Amino acid sequence: MKAIRVREFGGPETMRLEEMPDPKPGSGQIVVRIRATGVNPADTYMRAGTYARKPSLPYTPGTDAAGTVESIGKDVTRFAPGDRVYTAGSVTGTYAEQALCDQSTAFPLPAHVGFPQGAAMHVPYGTAFRALFYRAQARGGETVLIHGASGGVGIAAIQLARAAGLRVIGTVGSDRGRELVKAEGAHVVLDHKAAAHFEEALAATGGRGYDVIIEMLANVNLGRDLPLLSPHGRVVVVGNRGKAEIDARNIMTTDAAILGMSLWNATPADLTSIHSALVAGLENKTLRPVIGREIPLAEAPRAHAAVMEPGAYGKIVLIP
Repeated sequence: MKAIRVREFGGPETMRLEEMPDPKPGSGQIVVRIRATGVNPADTYMRAGTYARKPSLPYTPGTDAAGTVESIGKDVTRFAPGDRVYTAGSVTGTYAEQALCDQSTAFPLPAHVGFPQGAAMHVPYGTAFRALFYRAQARGGETVLIHGASGGVGIAAIQLARAAGLRVIGTVGSDRGRELVKAEGAHVVLDHKAAAHFEEALAATGGRGYDVIIEMLANVNLGRDLPLLSPHGRVVVVGNRGKAEIDARNIMTTDAAILGMSLWNATPADLTSIHSALVAGLENKTLRPVIGREIPLAEAPRAHAAVMEPGAYGKIVLIP
């Protein structure tokens, strides 16, 4: 099979397409024939060697994919060859034509959901679900501000929040993104390139402030998020690319909270619970992953450059 391999940490050019032996399943494992692979910002940080999780070299990137079960190992009870699945982790990496997975990290993909959409589930939707309902403990009737709402995590957060009965305000950086976020159900959409967009965000709540803020770029926004919080409001930091400066009085006076969030801290039991809800959302069509770009597997370096560009629009996937 063909797979992307990283033999040294560095820029996108360190990823190269190579021939690898086909994986063989052990006990409790399945081999997935991959039809689409999700590309996430975390993949780029790992490749650069700057992420908290540093893989052992050489390695194949990726945790998110969708495809069909090629073969199963001993004691596999949840899947059979030919089943449609998406992955929430992989033993061998998903930037490949096939991936070895523990059966506990694969989930059924409904027949009406395309493979690219399935490849958009784990990191984007798992992150949004954990941020909203595990960390922020968001409840129906609350108001949430979602920064970077047109990206993979942002769209997931909109759909999940609307399904749970929250009022949703999203920020975007392009006209195309604005139309997407409006179409996905945000009540108000703001341009985060506008100098006054934080003032506009507060005005959108009638001056009351936000119960929850989903923050994708804390080093830029966190200091200005805190004055937007309502009493007992919560900011969940999902993304950050540097140091942030804050005035702690802004959380003291409202009993507000800044919450960190990494999907990698979810336990196996957490992931089972999260993906049980996500599969149900796919089945009833509440969740509708948006694919922005499909890029050939061999062009993974281009996908890594694209996923870090401003003006996010849906999910980027690789097609083997």
